[in-house]
This record gives sequence, C-alpha cells and structure tokens, in this order.
Amino acid sequence: MTGLKRAFLNLIQYPSAVAGLVIILLLVALAVYTLISLPYSEAVRLWRGADNVWLENPRNAVPAWYNLFPRVNVPVTTVVDSRDHPEAVRGEELGGGVQDVQVSLPFEFPYDGFPKEVTVFLTADFQRQRPNLDLSWHTPDGRSIRLSTVIPGHTETYRVSQDARLLRQLRTRNVERGLFGDPGAEHAVPAQGTYELLVEGLTFEEGSSFSARLVVYGQAHGLAGTDHRRRDLVVALMWGTPLALAFGFLAAMGSSITTMFIAAFGVWYGRWLDGLIQRITETNMILPVLPILIMIGTMYSRSIWYILGAVIALSIFSAGIKTYRAMFLQVKEAPYIEAARAYGASNVRIVVRYMVPKIIPVLIPGFVVLIPSFVFLEATLALLGLGDPILPTWGKVLNDANANGALHNGHYYWVLLPAFLLMLTGLGFSMVGFALDRIFNPRLRGI
Repeated sequence: MTGLKRAFLNLIQYPSAVAGLVIILLLVALAVYTLISLPYSEAVRLWRGADNVWLENPRNAVPAWYNLFPRVNVPVTTVVDSRDHPEAVRGEELGGGVQDVQVSLPFEFPYDGFPKEVTVFLTADFQRQRPNLDLSWHTPDGRSIRLSTVIPGHTETYRVSQDARLLRQLRTRNVERGLFGDPGAEHAVPAQGTYELLVEGLTFEEGSSFSARLVVYGQAHGLAGTDHRRRDLVVALMWGTPLALAFGFLAAMGSSITTMFIAAFGVWYGRWLDGLIQRITETNMILPVLPILIMIGTMYSRSIWYILGAVIALSIFSAGIKTYRAMFLQVKEAPYIEAARAYGASNVRIVVRYMVPKIIPVLIPGFVVLIPSFVFLEATLALLGLGDPILPTWGKVLNDANANGALHNGHYYWVLLPAFLLMLTGLGFSMVGFALDRIFNPRLRGI
C-alpha cells in the first residue's frame, strides 16, 4: 500500500497526469450514472425504437444547445396536448346525443427557422359512431387556413406535412413554409408569434369524446440531437461510455496479465515450453488481427462479448511476450531467486511471488495506454458495420452517420460528438499512462 501511495503522490506531480485522471474520473462517473439511470433493457428498447417511443422526435435534429451560439435561433420541438390543458376543450350539447366540441391548441413560435414537420395525433372514444372533425390553422397575423376533415378511429395520425391537397391549396412546395411563412416578407421567413390549431368536431354518442396532440417538429432537439430514425443520440453516447470502458479494460487486463504470466512460466521452465511459446508468438505476430476479427464478425457473431474474447485471444501471444521474456531472463538470474530455490520454494511460488512482481511496474503504464487502443478497435469494427447489432455504442453511431451521409448532409454533430468522446478517452488514458511510464522507468524521469 505504501508503494501505491508513493506512486500516486508522484503521479499527481505531473499536470498532464492530473488532467488525465480528471478525464478518466468523469468518464467513469458518466458510466456509473448511465448504469443507474438507464438500465440495460431500457437502453436496448430505446435504441431499437420499440413502441414508437421516438414518435415525437424530429429526424436529424441538431442538439438544443446549438441555439446558444450567437445569431442562431432554430426551432425546437413543441408538443401541445389537449389532455394536459382541460381549459382548451369547450363543448355544447345540440340534443339527441350530438355534441359540438372545440379543442384549441395555441403555442408560441419565437424562432427564425421553419420547423421540419407538423403532425396531429388524434384519439377518439366512441362505441359505434365516429366523431367528425374539422382542423384549421390560425396564424399570428389573423389568417385562418383550413387543413382537413378527419373522421378518426380510436387512434388517428394526420400528417399535415404530407397532405398533398393542402400543399396545392397553399401553392407552395413546402407545407411548413405555407403555414408558418410571413406573407409580407420578401424572402421566406417565419412569422413569429402565437399560432393555434383549432379542432372543431361533432360527436354522435353519449359519452363520446376526442383529444388532440399537436407536434411541431423542430430543427433542434435534446442534448445530442437525433438521427435518421428519430432516436435521441444521448442514449448511445451515454451507454457507449460503460461499454467502451468495459471493453477496453477487460481486453487490456486479459491480454496484459495473461501475456506476462505466459512469458514468466516460459522463461522459468525454459526448454521446449519456452520454444513453443516463442514459435506461437512469432506466428501470431504475423497474423492480421483486424481481418480475422472482421471474418469472425461476418461469419460467426457480431456480439461484443464474442469480439472481446477474440481480441483477448489474439492479443495474448503478442510482441509483449518478447519484451517480458527479456526482462524475466534478467530476473531469473537475480540472487534472491537463487535464495528462493535454496530454501525450497516451489516453481509456481517463485514465478508468482518473486518474478512477476518485479515486472509489474513495467506492466502498469503499458496496461493503461493499452485501454484506449482496444476502445478504438471496437469503434473501428462498429464503424465497418461489424459492431454489436443490439447495443448502442459510439462506433455504431459513427457507422449510422456514415451510412446516412451525415457529413455530406451537414449533420456534423452526428459524427463530432462520438468522435469527441473517443478522442477524450484516448487522451485521458494516454496522459496518465505516459506519466506512469516516467514514474516507473527511471530513464524517463528527467524528460
């Protein structure tokens, strides 16, 4: 414990190491928060978009904080539901079970850009006779635009933006520009102010009723924006953190420790065992790791855990065995090893208690630096389309962005946010690893 405390005190003497530790702690905190606040099953359900969970999200929307930049005022998604505003519903009995109902859904639109879509979700409660609804749109300058007549079932979706008849009525190529455009402006700009969707309907049964929910899909949404399937990218960015850290840590831990022990036992026992280990290592060193992983993902399984096992297996007999072997050959000839032999220590005890601890100071810096390399490897496989099809990861986000032309279409946030987290992970572990190398390697302390 004293040695670890001394190493930590030496580590915090390096400003770069302190910055790296802060980054790592923030990533770990985000990973822990994600596991607590967003369980695995919920994350998978959200990422798959089950039950139309993202129905009220716009497609390809930039993050909401985009509006914090100077002279940027793009619309965010607005949702107005009559069930949340009972005062918006007015009814009048006409006799014979017929009721005249009006639902008013006003909302403010203070933005400089046009929304992406406008949709009305209708819900009706009736036994046999459906209600008859007339929808109209009222603008801040007093204009009234008739939208459509709808005879809904128990649930009905009226996609205003896809109404071809309304498009011809407005004499425009874009419904949103016709509904929100300022008729007095020379260029196409939205009129700011209070808009209103008015739903006037007749119900024909006692107890029959209906409700309306208006969704004006904006150009900005959430902390990380949305993708082509309306999914909130926060889910993938958050869950990508524990997955990336777990993959990198387990792969680095499994390959580093196993490699060190194999090299130690090979040196100690020597002869045919050492020769066999060296031949396997030399053969493995010439094998192309990435094509092998691609083959496994294509022909067997793309599960992240199968890929993790393959990565560890291919990394065990790496060039590290050659490095550790050279160190263990020196340790093997040390006087205290001869003393251990003299008092009858077993072979396993000599390797585990006396040889391996001497190499751990060399193992630790390499282990820390190795973590981000495995994180990048997993992201690379996902970017190539070989990521886990179920789990939301940073690499999967990049793959979706590449497949849907994010950069070509100007959706830079879709690429920059996961790339930033990948670079931040690499930066944090690299700064700590290089500082540890200077601490444990006396030759580098003056650099």
